[in-house]
Amino acid sequence: MAQKILVIDDEKLIRWTLEQHLVKEGYEVVTAESAEKGLELLTEDVPDLILLDNRLPEMTGLELLEKLNVQERGLMVIMITAYGMVETAVKALKLGAYDYISKPFNLDEITFVIKKALEAGSLRTQVKQLRKESSAQVDAIMGECDDMVKVKNLIRKIARSDATTVLIQGESGTGKELVAKAIHYGSARADKPFMAINCAALPVNLLETELMGHEKGAFTDAKATKKGLFELADGGTVFLDEIGDMDMSMQAKLLRMLEERIFKRVGGVKDIRVDVRLVSATNQELSKAMSEGKFRKDLFYRLQVVPIVVPPLRNRGRDVILLAYHFINYFSQECHKNIHRITREAEDILLAYTWPGNVRELKNVIERAMILEVESEIQPEHLPQELLDSVADAAAPAGVLGAPISLDGFIIPESGLSIEDVEHALVRKSLDMANGNQTKAAQLLKMPRDAFRRRMKRFGLI
Repeated sequence: MAQKILVIDDEKLIRWTLEQHLVKEGYEVVTAESAEKGLELLTEDVPDLILLDNRLPEMTGLELLEKLNVQERGLMVIMITAYGMVETAVKALKLGAYDYISKPFNLDEITFVIKKALEAGSLRTQVKQLRKESSAQVDAIMGECDDMVKVKNLIRKIARSDATTVLIQGESGTGKELVAKAIHYGSARADKPFMAINCAALPVNLLETELMGHEKGAFTDAKATKKGLFELADGGTVFLDEIGDMDMSMQAKLLRMLEERIFKRVGGVKDIRVDVRLVSATNQELSKAMSEGKFRKDLFYRLQVVPIVVPPLRNRGRDVILLAYHFINYFSQECHKNIHRITREAEDILLAYTWPGNVRELKNVIERAMILEVESEIQPEHLPQELLDSVADAAAPAGVLGAPISLDGFIIPESGLSIEDVEHALVRKSLDMANGNQTKAAQLLKMPRDAFRRRMKRFGLI
C-alpha cells in the first residue's frame, strides 16, 4: 500500500509539481491550498507525512503546526520555508516538525528528505506499537511464588542500570522475552526501540545482516544499503533470543561489538558506533555448550553480567491459577465472552498438570477453553484431552502390580479391537458391577473418580 503525503501550499504550481513528482516516486498524494483545507483533510484521514508551507493565507504554517500538536499525535511534518528564514525553521523544529527545506528546492533534495522522514516515522510507529503491546504484556509478569518475586525484584534493579548486559535463562515458554521487555520499558531507554531476533531462526549469513546490516553490493541481492538491528535500536535494547544457537563466527563479531560498542556492516569498511543494551536468552545449558566448544567462554561471561533464571510453571504453585485468570480476563475481551470463573475441579487439574510448554501452553489452553465455553465458567471438559489424560495417569495409584489377568476366555475379533473399545467396555462393566455407583466403579478400575467421570462423558454414558 502506497504511503500517503499531504501537501499544504497556496501556490498552485508548487502543489502540481510536487504531486506529479511524488506520484511517480510511488506515493499517494493529496493537496490543500490553505491551512483550513489541510485541517479538513486531516479530519478525514491521517497521512504518513505532511509537506507544509509556512506562507499560507489566513493562518501561517507555524500556527497550523502549533494547532496540530504534532508530537502528541505522532504526525510527521516537513516544513517548507523561504530561503534564509532560519528563525522560522528553528521554530518549526521546536514545534515538532521532523525537518525543513527552503525554497527554491530541487526535487531530488525533497525526495531524500521525505524518505528519511518516512523511515523515521515508521520506526516511531513501530516503537509506539511495541510499547503499547509490551505495557500489556509486562502486566503478565505476575506471580506470588518466591522465585517470581525474586525475578521481579531483579528486573527492577536491572532496569535502573542503563547498560548492564543480561542473560535470561529458562525453559521454552516461560516468558523470557516478556522479562526482556520489562527490563527495557522500565528503564531510561523506554522511549527508544526494543528490537528482538531469534538466533535459531536464521542461518549465520542472514543473522549477521539482520543484526549489523549490509552495504549496497555486499552480496548478489544487496540492491541498497540496509541498517541492522543494532543501528535501528541505537539508544534502546536488542534482545537476542536462543543465543545458544548462534554460530561461533558470529559470536566473535558479537563479542567485539559488546566490548567496543562498534561494528561494521556486511561489506563495509567503516566502524559504526552504537549505544544499545544487549539482553540475551537461552533454554540451553551454556556451560555444557562451552565444555563442548560450541559457545565462547569470553562471550558467556560478557553476556552474563547479571543472570536471571525464570522458573518453569510447574514449580510456581498457585501462580498457575493467577495466570489462568489473567488470560481469562484477556480473552474475555478478545472473544467477547462473559466468562470469569474456573470450577474447583478444573483448577485442581490445572494445578496437577506439569506444563511442559509452561506459560505459553497455559495461555493456549485457556484460549481454547474460552472458545469452547458458551456459558460462564471453565470446566474440565473444556480442557484438552491429552492434558486430562496426563493428569489422570499421574494420579493413578502407584505400588506393586496385581497378579496378571488371564485372557484365556477373551477373544479378539478378526476385524480387530481398539484400546478405546476395551476401555469403553471396562467402564460399562465396572458400572454394572457397582450398580451405577460411580465412586465404587472408579475404585474397581483403580482410577480417580474425576478421571472416571471424564471417560463416562467421552463414551456418552452421562
